[in-house]
Amino acid sequence: LQYACYELRANKEVVLAAVEQNGLALKYARYELQGDKEVVLAAVEQNGLAHRHAREALKGDKDVVLAAVKHHGTALGDASKGLQGEKDVVMEAVKQNGLALQYASKALQRDKEVVMTAIVQNINALDFACESLQGYKEVVLAAVKQYGLTLQYAKALKGDKDVVLAAVMQDGLAFKYASKAL
Repeated sequence: LQYACYELRANKEVVLAAVEQNGLALKYARYELQGDKEVVLAAVEQNGLAHRHAREALKGDKDVVLAAVKHHGTALGDASKGLQGEKDVVMEAVKQNGLALQYASKALQRDKEVVMTAIVQNINALDFACESLQGYKEVVLAAVKQYGLTLQYAKALKGDKDVVLAAVMQDGLAFKYASKAL
């Protein structure tokens, strides 16, 4: 599609065929087709990152954003602020890639269910949780049991014996992040 003439890049059938093979080909479609919901859905279902080439109005379309984040969670970063604050959209994103938590609204970065889902998918998501959840024992225990070195992000619980023990049992090197009081 990149090297196709204007007429082909403006032809919906041709563009649909192209984005079904490579969603990122949406970038080369004519502007009008970048705003066509059917074309954009086909593109993001093939590659969630194609969402960034959609027209702005579709970045706020829940169907399009859900399709995008199911295939590439961090496509949440290109979604409208409103959809970054919708729990069902954010949950789909963090299930696919826990690091999508960084694009969630502040309110959802404080939501225990969202944060736990993100951490289970990618332990490094703990870094994007609000500070109060970074100090919540259940969240931190889940994290350090998966990857002991996550103890470094557990600001308030570096002195908690249960948390430190779980971290060290997973990875002995985690002890270097434990409170010196232990």
